[in-house]
Amino acid sequence: ILVEAEWQERNNRMQNRKITQAQFRYQAHISEIDFSADRKLDKLSIMRLADCSFIERGQNIIITGKTGAGKSYLASALGRQACLKGINVMYANTSRLFSSLKMSKADHSYPQEIKQISKRQLLILDDFGLEPLDGESRLILLDILEDRHGRFSTIITSQLPVSCWHEVIGEPTLADAILDRVVHASHRIEIEAKQSMRKKNLTV
Repeated sequence: ILVEAEWQERNNRMQNRKITQAQFRYQAHISEIDFSADRKLDKLSIMRLADCSFIERGQNIIITGKTGAGKSYLASALGRQACLKGINVMYANTSRLFSSLKMSKADHSYPQEIKQISKRQLLILDDFGLEPLDGESRLILLDILEDRHGRFSTIITSQLPVSCWHEVIGEPTLADAILDRVVHASHRIEIEAKQSMRKKNLTV
């Protein structure tokens, strides 16, 4: 009993440490996801993804939907499930991450930053495509995805459908290379919500 209690305590500490290190936007839980009919979320598909086997297979997840649809919450909930299984996760707002990596080039820490990102078994890029990518951002995104392709998984959330990503990325050759690494072997989830989840929660 003592050995089991000690193991459980260590496991809990490990899980909490990984959740803290991931820096999720929300304290999200799979059990609290809203599967209302109007959202058209397939509960069985989400629960299958929650077992994190997609990470073992190096697959990606693309979550799209309008503002307030709950994309970030769902991504954070899946990320938290991964942490509970001992998987290293990193959550990042896409624009802020790109800005940080651009600055890291000035002090020559960029290679180390990219290396640290590449070690995370699951990377969550939230709010992708809010603004068109400039040349430097395109190369940064390609660097990130190149290191992860076929090895580790990435979850990307976006207000834009995948059909619009080529235009947002810009520069056709790089856009093709980036999308090939993201869209290939990816699970797509489109959330439909007539009412913003943020507004809905405020009225509850």
